Amino acid sequence: MSAIVVLGSANMDLVVRQPRLPNPGETMFGSAFDTVPGGKGLNQAVAAARAAGDVAFLGAVGRDPFGAALRACLRDEDIDTGGVSEVDAPTGTAHISVLDGGENAIVVVSGANAAVTELDDDAREAIEGATYLVAQFERPIELITEAFVYAHGLGVKTVLTPAPAMQVDPNLLALADILVPNAAEACALAGVDDETEAALKLSGPGGLIVMTRGSRGALVARDGAVLHEVAPRRVTAVDTTAAGDTFAGVLVAWLAEGAALERALQAATVAASIAVTRPGASTSMPMRAEIDALLG
Repeated sequence: MSAIVVLGSANMDLVVRQPRLPNPGETMFGSAFDTVPGGKGLNQAVAAARAAGDVAFLGAVGRDPFGAALRACLRDEDIDTGGVSEVDAPTGTAHISVLDGGENAIVVVSGANAAVTELDDDAREAIEGATYLVAQFERPIELITEAFVYAHGLGVKTVLTPAPAMQVDPNLLALADILVPNAAEACALAGVDDETEAALKLSGPGGLIVMTRGSRGALVARDGAVLHEVAPRRVTAVDTTAAGDTFAGVLVAWLAEGAALERALQAATVAASIAVTRPGASTSMPMRAEIDALLG
């Protein structure tokens, strides 16, 4: 059994590098194209595994070349794929525009990720042996809710990245022991424009909010109060794709091995800062030794 179970999406990222986003009706040239294993779930699983986490993945892929490639990617990272289902739907894809300044715009086609809506016996068994259950919003909400309810009944800690941002039953957010939104997602969930106000609103009562803010670091709140702010590590960004997923995966990996929250946050910040200096999603994520070398 694995200490970290990720219930998440697996997509093949179709990545185009381009100077800017096109205007409506405009055709423009890109400078490069690549296919990279991705999906918020797979990304977080890979980030945690490279940070020496013991990880199992609960996902769904199609019976197609993209699906086979994603399963192989997970196995190559020593991630348990016993909970990956093959379904009669195309493997999910993410269509990513990476701009010259390093920012990105993404359109996701869920495909197989939306095909499974209930926990099966293999998924329940994986959760029973876990310390942390990690999820995002790229799988059906009813599946995530069922999994979090089940995990809570077993005393398994739950971590939720509420992305892509959408309005959900507040009871689902309340089931998250740790909520890891970015600033825009936090504001959307809280229904406010101020990011600090959003973090405070989402953190009470009882919840821990770790709100990532890109180049401005992270803000941590609990019980309606700010605990502390995490300073960023200054780098020159090449591609910010999956920086948040890197942060979340490494945060959980450190917590699962018993690290204090502050140390886990430092490790996650370092890992994300490394990832943005490299192109790609899962391909940009650092190994444990790289993180340790910069943590000191």
